[in-house]
Amino acid sequence: MQTKRLKMLFIPCLIFLLVIGASAEVKKIKSMGNFTFVRVRGTIPTPEVMKILADRYAGDIKYGFDQAGYGDIYLAFIEQLKSAQFEDITWNIGETVKWMLFRSQGKIKVTGPLEWAGKKPLEVFAVKVKKGFKTYTFIIPKPCGNIALLDEVEEIPEAICNLKVSPSKANINDPITIDMSGSQYAKSLRVEVFDKQANKVSSKELTPDAPRWQTKLDKPGEYVFKGTAINLADKPSTNTCEGRVYINFPPLARVVPNCVDCREYIGRPLTFDASGSSDQDGEVTRVVFELSDSNGLVVDSLTATQKPYIWEKTIYSPGEYTISVTAYDNDGAASIATPESRKTIKVTRKTLFIAAEAGPLLAHGSYTAFAFVRTGMFVWLNPDKTSLTFTSGAAVPFKGSPWKPVITVNLLGNVHMGKAFLGLGAGFMTKERSDRKAGADALGQLGVTLSNNYLSMWQLYFEFRVPIGRSFSDCHKMAVGLRYNF
Repeated sequence: MQTKRLKMLFIPCLIFLLVIGASAEVKKIKSMGNFTFVRVRGTIPTPEVMKILADRYAGDIKYGFDQAGYGDIYLAFIEQLKSAQFEDITWNIGETVKWMLFRSQGKIKVTGPLEWAGKKPLEVFAVKVKKGFKTYTFIIPKPCGNIALLDEVEEIPEAICNLKVSPSKANINDPITIDMSGSQYAKSLRVEVFDKQANKVSSKELTPDAPRWQTKLDKPGEYVFKGTAINLADKPSTNTCEGRVYINFPPLARVVPNCVDCREYIGRPLTFDASGSSDQDGEVTRVVFELSDSNGLVVDSLTATQKPYIWEKTIYSPGEYTISVTAYDNDGAASIATPESRKTIKVTRKTLFIAAEAGPLLAHGSYTAFAFVRTGMFVWLNPDKTSLTFTSGAAVPFKGSPWKPVITVNLLGNVHMGKAFLGLGAGFMTKERSDRKAGADALGQLGVTLSNNYLSMWQLYFEFRVPIGRSFSDCHKMAVGLRYNF
Protein backbone atom coordinates (compact mmCIF):
# COMPACT_ATOMS: atom_id res chain seq x y z
CA MET A 1 0.00 0.00 0.00
CA GLN A 2 2.80 2.38 0.93
CA THR A 3 4.67 1.52 -2.25
CA LYS A 4 1.59 2.31 -4.31
CA ARG A 5 1.18 5.67 -2.56
CA LEU A 6 4.85 6.60 -3.31
CA LYS A 7 4.33 5.72 -6.96
CA MET A 8 1.26 7.93 -7.07
CA LEU A 9 3.23 10.78 -5.42
CA PHE A 10 6.08 10.73 -7.93
CA ILE A 11 3.99 10.44 -11.10
CA PRO A 12 5.23 13.91 -12.38
CA CYS A 13 8.77 12.63 -12.24
CA LEU A 14 8.31 9.05 -13.45
CA ILE A 15 8.48 9.69 -17.20
CA PHE A 16 11.19 11.74 -18.83
CA LEU A 17 10.86 11.71 -22.61
CA LEU A 18 13.16 13.54 -25.00
CA VAL A 19 12.40 14.26 -28.55
CA ILE A 20 15.78 13.84 -30.23
CA GLY A 21 16.41 16.06 -33.22
CA ALA A 22 19.38 17.76 -34.75
CA SER A 23 21.97 19.02 -32.31
CA ALA A 24 21.07 22.62 -33.05
CA GLU A 25 17.31 22.03 -32.44
CA VAL A 26 15.46 22.51 -29.15
CA LYS A 27 14.27 19.26 -27.64
CA LYS A 28 10.79 19.18 -26.22
CA ILE A 29 9.68 17.51 -23.02
CA LYS A 30 6.02 16.62 -22.75
CA SER A 31 6.21 14.74 -19.48
CA MET A 32 8.71 13.81 -16.83
CA GLY A 33 10.03 10.22 -16.98
CA ASN A 34 11.93 7.98 -14.74
CA PHE A 35 15.31 9.67 -15.46
CA THR A 36 15.52 11.52 -12.19
CA PHE A 37 18.73 12.83 -10.68
CA VAL A 38 17.77 11.63 -7.18
CA ARG A 39 14.78 9.86 -5.72
CA VAL A 40 13.18 11.46 -2.72
CA ARG A 41 11.10 9.40 -0.35
CA GLY A 42 8.14 10.87 1.41
CA THR A 43 6.36 14.11 0.64
CA ILE A 44 7.70 16.80 -1.62
CA PRO A 45 10.88 17.93 0.11
CA THR A 46 11.49 21.34 1.56
CA PRO A 47 14.35 23.54 0.28
CA GLU A 48 16.37 22.43 3.29
CA VAL A 49 16.08 18.78 2.15
CA MET A 50 17.11 19.75 -1.37
CA LYS A 51 20.20 21.52 0.03
CA ILE A 52 21.15 18.36 1.91
CA LEU A 53 20.70 16.23 -1.22
CA ALA A 54 22.81 18.65 -3.27
CA ASP A 55 25.57 18.43 -0.70
CA ARG A 56 25.32 14.64 -0.64
CA TYR A 57 25.52 14.37 -4.43
CA ALA A 58 28.05 17.16 -4.92
CA GLY A 59 30.37 14.94 -6.94
CA ASP A 60 27.61 14.04 -9.39
CA ILE A 61 26.62 17.68 -9.70
CA LYS A 62 30.20 18.66 -10.50
CA TYR A 63 30.39 15.99 -13.15
CA GLY A 64 27.17 17.24 -14.68
CA PHE A 65 28.27 20.88 -14.66
CA ASP A 66 31.52 19.91 -16.37
CA GLN A 67 29.57 17.99 -19.02
CA ALA A 68 27.37 21.02 -19.63
CA GLY A 69 30.43 23.26 -20.01
CA TYR A 70 29.66 25.21 -16.85
CA GLY A 71 32.27 23.73 -14.56
CA ASP A 72 33.50 27.21 -13.67
CA ILE A 73 30.32 28.00 -11.74
CA TYR A 74 30.09 24.69 -9.88
CA LEU A 75 31.72 25.98 -6.68
CA ALA A 76 29.56 29.10 -6.69
CA PHE A 77 26.48 26.92 -7.13
CA ILE A 78 27.36 24.61 -4.23
CA GLU A 79 28.38 27.43 -1.88
CA GLN A 80 25.45 29.72 -2.62
CA LEU A 81 22.93 26.89 -2.52
CA LYS A 82 23.55 26.60 1.22
CA SER A 83 22.04 30.01 1.85
CA ALA A 84 20.05 30.53 -1.34
CA GLN A 85 16.41 31.53 -1.41
CA PHE A 86 14.33 28.78 -3.04
CA GLU A 87 11.52 30.39 -4.99
CA ASP A 88 8.38 28.48 -5.99
CA ILE A 89 7.71 29.13 -9.68
CA THR A 90 6.45 27.16 -12.71
CA TRP A 91 8.19 26.02 -15.80
CA ASN A 92 5.72 27.33 -18.30
CA ILE A 93 4.72 25.70 -21.53
CA GLY A 94 7.01 26.77 -24.34
CA GLU A 95 9.68 28.00 -21.94
CA THR A 96 13.17 26.74 -22.63
CA VAL A 97 16.07 25.79 -20.37
CA LYS A 98 19.63 25.78 -21.67
CA TRP A 99 20.43 22.36 -20.30
CA MET A 100 19.24 19.82 -17.70
CA LEU A 101 21.23 17.45 -15.52
CA PHE A 102 19.64 13.99 -14.92
CA ARG A 103 20.55 10.38 -14.23
CA SER A 104 20.06 7.52 -16.70
CA GLN A 105 20.95 3.96 -15.87
CA GLY A 106 22.93 5.21 -12.89
CA LYS A 107 25.00 7.63 -14.99
CA ILE A 108 24.93 11.42 -14.88
CA LYS A 109 23.94 12.96 -18.17
CA VAL A 110 23.22 16.41 -19.50
CA THR A 111 20.96 17.35 -22.37
CA GLY A 112 19.57 20.55 -23.81
CA PRO A 113 18.34 22.98 -24.74
CA LEU A 114 14.93 21.75 -23.61
CA GLU A 115 11.45 23.18 -24.03
CA TRP A 116 8.59 22.28 -21.70
CA ALA A 117 5.74 20.97 -23.83
CA GLY A 118 3.56 19.41 -21.16
CA LYS A 119 -0.15 19.96 -20.82
CA LYS A 120 0.26 22.36 -17.95
CA PRO A 121 3.08 24.34 -16.28
CA LEU A 122 5.42 22.29 -14.13
CA GLU A 123 6.03 23.30 -10.53
CA VAL A 124 9.73 23.86 -9.84
CA PHE A 125 12.12 25.49 -7.37
CA ALA A 126 14.08 28.45 -8.75
CA VAL A 127 17.51 29.31 -7.33
CA LYS A 128 19.71 32.23 -8.36
CA VAL A 129 23.51 31.93 -8.31
CA LYS A 130 25.87 34.83 -8.91
CA LYS A 131 29.40 34.66 -10.21
CA GLY A 132 31.25 37.70 -11.35
CA PHE A 133 28.81 39.99 -13.08
CA LYS A 134 26.48 37.18 -14.16
CA THR A 135 23.36 35.84 -12.46
CA TYR A 136 22.41 32.24 -13.26
CA THR A 137 18.83 31.04 -12.66
CA PHE A 138 18.53 27.30 -12.03
CA ILE A 139 15.25 25.38 -11.74
CA ILE A 140 14.78 22.10 -9.90
CA PRO A 141 11.51 20.20 -10.71
CA LYS A 142 9.68 19.02 -7.62
CA PRO A 143 10.66 16.49 -6.37
CA CYS A 144 12.89 14.98 -9.07
CA GLY A 145 16.02 16.86 -8.13
CA ASN A 146 17.02 17.37 -11.77
CA ILE A 147 18.99 20.58 -12.15
CA ALA A 148 18.38 22.82 -15.17
CA LEU A 149 19.83 26.18 -16.18
CA LEU A 150 16.93 28.43 -17.07
CA ASP A 151 18.92 31.51 -18.05
CA GLU A 152 22.02 33.57 -17.38
CA VAL A 153 22.01 37.34 -17.31
CA GLU A 154 25.07 39.53 -17.37
CA GLU A 155 24.47 42.38 -14.96
CA ILE A 156 27.34 44.81 -15.41
CA PRO A 157 27.19 47.20 -12.48
CA GLU A 158 27.64 50.90 -12.80
CA ALA A 159 31.22 51.91 -12.16
CA ILE A 160 31.72 53.85 -8.94
CA CYS A 161 34.51 56.40 -9.05
CA ASN A 162 36.56 57.15 -5.96
CA LEU A 163 39.36 59.70 -6.05
CA LYS A 164 41.69 60.92 -3.33
CA VAL A 165 44.25 63.68 -3.77
CA SER A 166 46.98 64.41 -1.26
CA PRO A 167 48.14 66.72 0.04
CA SER A 168 45.32 69.22 -0.27
CA LYS A 169 47.79 72.10 -0.04
CA ALA A 170 51.29 72.05 -1.47
CA ASN A 171 54.06 74.20 -2.84
CA ILE A 172 55.12 74.56 -6.45
CA ASN A 173 56.61 71.31 -7.82
CA ASP A 174 55.80 69.35 -4.67
CA PRO A 175 54.66 65.79 -5.51
CA ILE A 176 50.86 65.42 -5.68
CA THR A 177 49.49 61.87 -5.32
CA ILE A 178 46.20 60.84 -6.97
CA ASP A 179 44.72 57.57 -5.70
CA MET A 180 41.72 55.94 -7.44
CA SER A 181 42.14 52.53 -5.85
CA GLY A 182 38.80 52.91 -4.08
CA SER A 183 36.89 52.88 -7.39
CA GLN A 184 34.61 49.88 -7.99
CA TYR A 185 33.48 47.87 -11.02
CA ALA A 186 35.87 49.67 -13.33
CA LYS A 187 37.95 48.32 -16.17
CA SER A 188 39.71 51.65 -16.68
CA LEU A 189 40.14 54.95 -14.89
CA ARG A 190 40.81 58.49 -15.99
CA VAL A 191 41.77 61.64 -14.11
CA GLU A 192 41.84 65.17 -15.51
CA VAL A 193 43.36 68.28 -13.91
CA PHE A 194 41.81 71.72 -14.36
CA ASP A 195 42.96 75.12 -13.15
CA LYS A 196 40.72 77.76 -11.61
CA GLN A 197 39.77 79.05 -15.07
CA ALA A 198 38.58 75.53 -16.05
CA ASN A 199 41.50 75.03 -18.43
CA LYS A 200 42.67 71.43 -18.63
CA VAL A 201 46.22 71.26 -17.33
CA SER A 202 46.91 67.54 -17.70
CA SER A 203 45.27 64.12 -17.71
CA LYS A 204 46.20 60.52 -17.06
CA GLU A 205 44.76 57.12 -17.96
CA LEU A 206 44.90 54.61 -15.10
CA THR A 207 43.83 51.02 -14.50
CA PRO A 208 42.48 49.11 -11.49
CA ASP A 209 45.87 47.37 -11.32
CA ALA A 210 47.72 50.69 -11.39
CA PRO A 211 45.29 53.20 -9.89
CA ARG A 212 47.79 55.74 -8.56
CA TRP A 213 49.52 58.67 -10.22
CA GLN A 214 52.00 61.21 -8.93
CA THR A 215 52.35 64.55 -10.63
CA LYS A 216 53.62 68.09 -10.00
CA LEU A 217 52.16 71.52 -10.59
CA ASP A 218 54.43 74.41 -11.46
CA LYS A 219 52.03 77.31 -11.06
CA PRO A 220 50.26 78.53 -7.91
CA GLY A 221 46.50 78.56 -7.53
CA GLU A 222 43.56 76.20 -7.04
CA TYR A 223 43.25 73.02 -9.09
CA VAL A 224 40.40 70.52 -9.50
CA PHE A 225 41.10 66.83 -10.14
CA LYS A 226 38.14 65.12 -11.82
CA GLY A 227 38.02 61.35 -11.97
CA THR A 228 36.00 58.97 -14.11
CA ALA A 229 35.63 55.21 -13.79
CA ILE A 230 34.69 53.18 -16.91
CA ASN A 231 32.79 49.91 -16.39
CA LEU A 232 32.95 46.74 -18.50
CA ALA A 233 30.25 48.10 -20.78
CA ASP A 234 32.41 51.19 -21.49
CA LYS A 235 29.99 53.35 -19.58
CA PRO A 236 31.52 56.18 -17.51
CA SER A 237 30.64 56.62 -13.87
CA THR A 238 28.07 59.25 -12.99
CA ASN A 239 28.85 59.91 -9.34
CA THR A 240 30.76 63.04 -8.37
CA CYS A 241 34.44 62.18 -8.20
CA GLU A 242 36.63 65.20 -7.50
CA GLY A 243 39.55 66.36 -5.43
CA ARG A 244 41.04 69.79 -4.94
CA VAL A 245 44.57 71.01 -4.38
CA TYR A 246 45.74 74.49 -3.57
CA ILE A 247 49.25 75.30 -4.76
CA ASN A 248 50.74 77.88 -2.46
CA PHE A 249 51.93 81.18 -3.90
CA PRO A 250 55.65 81.49 -3.08
CA PRO A 251 56.75 84.65 -1.29
CA LEU A 252 58.41 87.52 -3.12
CA ALA A 253 61.85 88.45 -1.84
CA ARG A 254 63.15 92.00 -2.02
CA VAL A 255 66.45 93.39 -0.79
CA VAL A 256 67.52 97.00 -0.58
CA PRO A 257 71.20 97.71 0.23
CA ASN A 258 71.94 101.06 1.78
CA CYS A 259 74.28 101.77 -1.13
CA VAL A 260 75.16 100.33 -4.52
CA ASP A 261 78.33 102.30 -5.21
CA CYS A 262 79.65 101.95 -1.69
CA ARG A 263 82.65 104.20 -1.71
CA GLU A 264 84.99 104.04 1.26
CA TYR A 265 82.76 101.42 2.92
CA ILE A 266 85.48 98.97 3.83
CA GLY A 267 85.33 98.80 7.60
CA ARG A 268 81.91 100.44 7.73
CA PRO A 269 78.70 98.45 8.30
CA LEU A 270 76.56 97.93 5.20
CA THR A 271 72.82 97.46 5.65
CA PHE A 272 70.82 94.94 3.62
CA ASP A 273 67.10 95.48 4.14
CA ALA A 274 64.71 92.62 3.21
CA SER A 275 61.72 93.97 5.16
CA GLY A 276 59.93 94.59 1.86
CA SER A 277 59.60 90.84 1.20
CA SER A 278 55.97 89.70 1.08
CA ASP A 279 53.67 86.71 0.60
CA GLN A 280 50.38 86.80 -1.29
CA ASP A 281 48.57 84.10 0.64
CA GLY A 282 50.47 83.90 3.91
CA GLU A 283 53.35 85.59 5.63
CA VAL A 284 57.12 85.60 5.41
CA THR A 285 58.58 83.73 8.38
CA ARG A 286 62.30 83.86 7.61
CA VAL A 287 64.77 85.35 5.17
CA VAL A 288 68.16 83.92 4.20
CA PHE A 289 70.82 86.44 3.17
CA GLU A 290 73.85 85.38 1.09
CA LEU A 291 76.78 87.61 0.21
CA SER A 292 78.89 86.42 -2.73
CA ASP A 293 82.11 87.77 -4.21
CA SER A 294 82.78 88.49 -7.87
CA ASN A 295 83.61 84.80 -8.42
CA GLY A 296 80.25 83.69 -7.10
CA LEU A 297 81.66 82.26 -3.89
CA VAL A 298 79.55 82.82 -0.79
CA VAL A 299 81.63 84.78 1.68
CA ASP A 300 78.98 85.06 4.38
CA SER A 301 75.30 84.36 5.06
CA LEU A 302 72.66 85.00 7.66
CA THR A 303 69.24 83.56 8.43
CA ALA A 304 66.87 86.12 9.90
CA THR A 305 63.79 84.72 11.66
CA GLN A 306 62.40 87.92 13.10
CA LYS A 307 61.16 91.06 11.46
CA PRO A 308 62.21 93.50 10.10
CA TYR A 309 64.69 91.14 8.33
CA ILE A 310 67.68 93.48 8.18
CA TRP A 311 71.32 92.42 8.06
CA GLU A 312 74.20 94.69 8.99
CA LYS A 313 77.45 93.43 7.53
CA THR A 314 80.93 94.93 7.57
CA ILE A 315 83.21 94.10 4.64
CA TYR A 316 86.97 94.28 4.87
CA SER A 317 88.00 93.54 1.29
CA PRO A 318 87.21 95.87 -1.60
CA GLY A 319 85.52 94.53 -4.67
CA GLU A 320 82.20 93.72 -6.29
CA TYR A 321 79.69 91.74 -4.25
CA THR A 322 76.22 90.31 -4.81
CA ILE A 323 73.68 90.27 -2.03
CA SER A 324 70.91 87.70 -2.52
CA VAL A 325 67.89 87.01 -0.33
CA THR A 326 65.51 84.05 -0.27
CA ALA A 327 62.23 84.44 1.59
CA TYR A 328 60.28 81.53 3.09
CA ASP A 329 56.59 81.62 3.98
CA ASN A 330 54.59 79.85 6.68
CA ASP A 331 54.06 76.85 4.36
CA GLY A 332 57.75 76.43 3.67
CA ALA A 333 57.64 77.79 0.11
CA ALA A 334 60.78 79.57 -1.05
CA SER A 335 60.93 82.63 -3.25
CA ILE A 336 62.54 82.48 -6.67
CA ALA A 337 65.42 84.70 -7.73
CA THR A 338 64.38 88.01 -9.28
CA PRO A 339 66.15 91.32 -9.93
CA GLU A 340 64.49 92.56 -6.74
CA SER A 341 66.05 89.76 -4.67
CA ARG A 342 69.60 90.12 -6.03
CA LYS A 343 71.62 93.31 -6.03
CA THR A 344 75.23 93.88 -7.00
CA ILE A 345 77.23 96.43 -5.05
CA LYS A 346 80.73 97.79 -5.41
CA VAL A 347 82.62 98.39 -2.19
CA THR A 348 85.76 100.51 -2.14
CA ARG A 349 88.26 101.31 0.55
CA LYS A 350 89.13 104.69 2.01
CA THR A 351 92.55 105.67 0.65
CA LEU A 352 92.84 109.37 1.50
CA PHE A 353 93.11 110.42 5.13
CA ILE A 354 93.70 113.67 6.94
CA ALA A 355 96.82 113.29 9.02
CA ALA A 356 97.54 115.03 12.33
CA GLU A 357 100.73 114.32 14.26
CA ALA A 358 102.60 115.66 17.27
CA GLY A 359 105.52 114.81 19.48
CA PRO A 360 108.95 115.84 20.82
CA LEU A 361 111.87 116.70 18.57
CA LEU A 362 115.59 116.94 19.48
CA ALA A 363 117.80 119.27 17.52
CA HIS A 364 121.61 118.84 17.77
CA GLY A 365 123.58 121.51 19.50
CA SER A 366 123.19 120.35 23.06
CA TYR A 367 120.14 118.48 21.75
CA THR A 368 117.58 121.09 22.51
CA ALA A 369 114.03 119.77 22.76
CA PHE A 370 111.19 121.03 20.59
CA ALA A 371 107.50 120.19 20.59
CA PHE A 372 106.03 119.88 17.10
CA VAL A 373 102.58 119.72 15.60
CA ARG A 374 101.99 118.88 11.94
CA THR A 375 98.96 118.27 9.72
CA GLY A 376 98.63 116.96 6.21
CA MET A 377 97.51 113.86 4.31
CA PHE A 378 98.05 110.14 4.33
CA VAL A 379 97.37 108.35 1.02
CA TRP A 380 97.32 104.60 0.31
CA LEU A 381 99.00 103.86 -2.99
CA ASN A 382 98.50 100.14 -2.55
CA PRO A 383 96.45 99.53 0.61
CA ASP A 384 98.42 97.81 3.35
CA LYS A 385 101.49 97.80 1.10
CA THR A 386 102.65 101.30 0.15
CA SER A 387 101.58 104.82 1.02
CA LEU A 388 102.54 108.49 0.92
CA THR A 389 102.61 110.90 3.85
CA PHE A 390 102.69 114.66 3.44
CA THR A 391 102.65 116.88 6.52
CA SER A 392 103.66 120.36 7.51
CA GLY A 393 103.63 122.32 10.75
CA ALA A 394 105.58 124.10 13.41
CA ALA A 395 108.02 123.13 16.17
CA VAL A 396 108.56 125.28 19.27
CA PRO A 397 111.80 125.01 21.33
CA PHE A 398 111.73 124.61 25.07
CA LYS A 399 114.73 127.04 25.30
CA GLY A 400 115.06 130.63 24.31
CA SER A 401 117.62 132.46 22.20
CA PRO A 402 119.42 131.54 20.07
CA TRP A 403 116.80 128.79 19.50
CA LYS A 404 113.69 129.83 17.65
CA PRO A 405 110.44 128.26 16.39
CA VAL A 406 110.63 126.49 13.04
CA ILE A 407 108.36 125.45 10.19
CA THR A 408 108.71 121.87 8.91
CA VAL A 409 107.49 120.15 5.77
CA ASN A 410 107.72 116.37 5.23
CA LEU A 411 107.05 114.12 2.23
CA LEU A 412 107.63 110.39 2.68
CA GLY A 413 107.02 107.21 0.77
CA ASN A 414 106.15 104.34 3.10
CA VAL A 415 106.52 100.60 2.81
CA HIS A 416 104.23 98.63 5.14
CA MET A 417 105.15 95.22 6.48
CA GLY A 418 102.15 94.16 8.50
CA LYS A 419 101.85 96.67 11.29
CA ALA A 420 105.42 97.98 10.88
CA PHE A 421 106.34 100.52 8.25
CA LEU A 422 109.45 102.27 6.95
CA GLY A 423 109.24 105.75 5.44
CA LEU A 424 111.89 107.50 3.32
CA GLY A 425 111.67 110.96 1.84
CA ALA A 426 112.65 114.59 2.07
CA GLY A 427 111.75 117.51 4.24
CA PHE A 428 112.33 121.19 4.74
CA MET A 429 112.92 123.08 7.95
CA THR A 430 113.48 126.77 8.63
CA LYS A 431 116.52 127.66 10.74
CA GLU A 432 116.19 126.46 14.30
CA ARG A 433 118.85 128.93 15.55
CA SER A 434 119.55 132.49 14.58
CA ASP A 435 123.10 131.47 13.61
CA ARG A 436 122.03 128.63 11.25
CA LYS A 437 120.37 128.34 7.87
CA ALA A 438 117.11 126.92 6.69
CA GLY A 439 117.44 123.94 4.40
CA ALA A 440 116.38 120.58 3.05
CA ASP A 441 116.71 117.34 4.95
CA ALA A 442 116.85 113.68 4.00
CA LEU A 443 114.14 112.09 6.06
CA GLY A 444 113.50 108.65 7.43
CA GLN A 445 110.77 107.20 9.67
CA LEU A 446 110.45 103.81 11.32
CA GLY A 447 107.06 103.19 12.82
CA VAL A 448 104.23 100.87 13.82
CA THR A 449 100.48 101.05 13.25
CA LEU A 450 98.81 100.88 16.61
CA SER A 451 95.26 100.48 15.30
CA ASN A 452 93.50 100.45 11.96
CA ASN A 453 89.75 100.08 11.41
CA TYR A 454 90.07 101.09 7.74
CA LEU A 455 88.45 104.43 8.49
CA SER A 456 91.12 105.77 10.84
CA MET A 457 94.57 104.78 12.03
CA TRP A 458 96.91 105.50 14.93
CA GLN A 459 100.63 105.32 14.14
CA LEU A 460 103.73 105.75 16.31
CA TYR A 461 107.03 106.47 14.60
CA PHE A 462 110.66 107.47 15.15
CA GLU A 463 111.97 110.16 12.77
CA PHE A 464 115.55 111.00 11.84
CA ARG A 465 116.45 114.06 9.79
CA VAL A 466 119.81 114.38 7.97
CA PRO A 467 120.66 117.92 6.76
CA ILE A 468 121.50 118.41 3.10
CA GLY A 469 124.19 121.08 2.42
CA ARG A 470 124.67 121.83 6.08
CA SER A 471 126.75 120.42 8.89
CA PHE A 472 125.51 116.97 9.94
CA SER A 473 126.92 117.34 13.45
CA ASP A 474 125.21 120.69 13.92
CA CYS A 475 121.93 120.18 12.07
CA HIS A 476 120.72 116.55 12.37
CA LYS A 477 117.50 116.04 14.30
CA MET A 478 115.47 113.23 15.86
CA ALA A 479 111.79 113.09 16.74
CA VAL A 480 109.13 110.74 18.06
CA GLY A 481 105.67 111.31 16.66
CA LEU A 482 102.13 110.04 17.23
CA ARG A 483 100.08 110.30 14.04
CA TYR A 484 96.32 110.04 13.69
CA ASN A 485 94.96 109.46 10.17
CA PHE A 486 91.21 109.99 9.75
